[in-house]
Amino acid sequence: MTGTGVGGVGAADHPRRNRRRRRRRTVLALGAGAVALAVIAIGTVVLAPRTSGAGAAATDPASATGHALSVAAAGDTSLTPEQVARLPEARYDAVIPGLSAYASDEVPPQSHEVYTISTDTPIYDDARRPVARFAFRNFAGRPTVIVPVRVDGPWTLVMTPARQNLPSAAGGSAPAQTAGWVPSKALHPTTVLDRRVVISTGRQTLSIEDFSGTVVASFSVAVGAPGTPTPTGVTGYLQERYLDPRQGQSTHPIQLTSLHSSTRDEPYQGEDGGLIGIHYFATSTGNVSHGCIRLPEQAIVAVDALPLGTSVTIMP
Repeated sequence: MTGTGVGGVGAADHPRRNRRRRRRRTVLALGAGAVALAVIAIGTVVLAPRTSGAGAAATDPASATGHALSVAAAGDTSLTPEQVARLPEARYDAVIPGLSAYASDEVPPQSHEVYTISTDTPIYDDARRPVARFAFRNFAGRPTVIVPVRVDGPWTLVMTPARQNLPSAAGGSAPAQTAGWVPSKALHPTTVLDRRVVISTGRQTLSIEDFSGTVVASFSVAVGAPGTPTPTGVTGYLQERYLDPRQGQSTHPIQLTSLHSSTRDEPYQGEDGGLIGIHYFATSTGNVSHGCIRLPEQAIVAVDALPLGTSVTIMP
């Protein structure tokens, strides 16, 4: 991820590299039903074997489903479960060109509530063509959290944890956050939020605010170095959290965001997808990370208390 490598934690932050090592060992160590996660240099993780090549562009939606699929204007789809299963999963290490770029330093009202899904759910592009899917359970084996951006009748635009493209294929600048459309009826509300996270790379601070803009708590943090900057002018969300002793994180969970490095494919030297994580680190000041946000103990405890789905806005 970018929080350790790209942003902060270190070699352990590179899920793809660690996963390859695990594959060479043939098996992932599973403990008491918990998946051993490989964190990305940014401060994020990879828990389950990928369903598609890491960092590789997703297959064309038409070929993925066998034919061009039409979608009813009312938000119904003609996809069978088998067709949905053939769509590439929108997860932390996927690159799916059909997704839309999403860049905003505001948190839309729809993002005040977190949703989940009851089954694998297709994601559509702006023309309402299926391009990807959300898995019911994420890489950590828990229900996927869904964060809306806006509602358009029977459709809801939601943020995803996948990339649209890689910086190396986009002139060195790629979207840090993506979005896609899902039928509104597929979403089930789970949590009403009353807090958001706002990070300033210039001031090197992380603040927890309510939706009126009142700062509830603020902390000094470390951010990306000049060569591996933390993306700014963008909002993502907390998609998952987990402990990973191999990353030196056996006490404070790594907070994995849906954001990615805008400038580097693999900021740390592994194959982590350029993920941006928020995590504890002994050195938690300065422009020193690979893109991740490094926090002191008090700050990571405060972020860990927030619900998954909480929005994370990064400002210059």
